[in-house]
Amino acid sequence: MSIQNFLKSTSNKSSNNLNNNMEKNSSKGFALEKINYILIAISFALVILGFALMGGESSTPDNYNADIFSWRRIVLGPTISFIGFVAIIFGIMYKKKGDK
Repeated sequence: MSIQNFLKSTSNKSSNNLNNNMEKNSSKGFALEKINYILIAISFALVILGFALMGGESSTPDNYNADIFSWRRIVLGPTISFIGFVAIIFGIMYKKKGDK
């Protein structure tokens, strides 16, 4: 077998495999499943909730507000936001048990 014949046969095989893979991916339409998008949306809502819990009235030089050091702003809000960010990563990587 000559080198030219070998190169032609391998390029035909790889282009056929590439076309088959493209057809499989294009039939699905989206990169992720519906459940992934639902999980990402719920996780994003958790992040927004965490940021909302961290918000509130600020303290100024004229008016001291001790609420800026509250448990809700320092512990609860950041924890919920962090859980939301981790859940977004989980939502992106999640696959059903039957899928390969």
